Amino acid sequence: MNMELEINETVDAVLPGERATRIERDAARLEELALGGFEGPAYEVFENELCREAEPILLGMLRKGTLARLALKQCKTRGWKFFVHEDDMRLLHGSSVERDIIMVDVLTEAMRKFRRDLKGGRGWRADHAGPHGACCLMTYFIGQCVWVFRRAYVRWARQRVNWARLHTMYDFTEGAANQAGIRELLQDSGYEIESEVFSTDFEDILDEQAPETQAVVRLTIMGFPDTEIAVLLNLTNTTVRKRRSRFRTALYQAAREHRIWIPEQLHTKAPSLRQSRRGAA
Repeated sequence: MNMELEINETVDAVLPGERATRIERDAARLEELALGGFEGPAYEVFENELCREAEPILLGMLRKGTLARLALKQCKTRGWKFFVHEDDMRLLHGSSVERDIIMVDVLTEAMRKFRRDLKGGRGWRADHAGPHGACCLMTYFIGQCVWVFRRAYVRWARQRVNWARLHTMYDFTEGAANQAGIRELLQDSGYEIESEVFSTDFEDILDEQAPETQAVVRLTIMGFPDTEIAVLLNLTNTTVRKRRSRFRTALYQAAREHRIWIPEQLHTKAPSLRQSRRGAA
């Protein structure tokens, strides 16, 4: 089946109303946002709404393997080398946590590209004359998510490999050994984090915190749920949340000053990308 047609059918099954009505609404919305140069509070509201609507669609496509399959098909058509391991496909099918992690990355990448295209006068058009006619804005955006999936998947897979290696080096299961392992983990020069997430300002703020707080933050960024962080650090779930909350207060102040970008996992609520991207800077 053609990729655009398959995405169209997936979106139509989730979003209410007729496609023609959605296209008309989307065109009016983008025309209004263009007057503000796709900047400001109005665009932020639009972006949040788009992400909120896209989330259940992407999560379903990740669970079914559709997103990976379409990305593989797209890469093959363009002659790009790309491979998704079958173990990763099974993990994404069975783990809601892993689906959430990769979905946030996909949404962030796709939204960045989407906004750049809008400002450049490219992107979605209501009068698109493809083989299946015009598509609504959500269908186009999900197509962008397929486009960026390759990079998001590679980052996600690399992080999993890094953590697997770390777990072979350090003992995270027993009290004393666990504490020694975390201490070494924080000092290990081979411990790699995406530079986009841990910028200089972010690291400066994090370095001022207690070692346990640093560990909570780093494990949160890597996608570990509170229960697993509590076990790894020999803390209670409440303590994990309190340490993250105190650190988050300092981060939001820096974000208001437009000095840093706050990783989505550290926002006030777990599904933060659905609600706010005010930390972006």
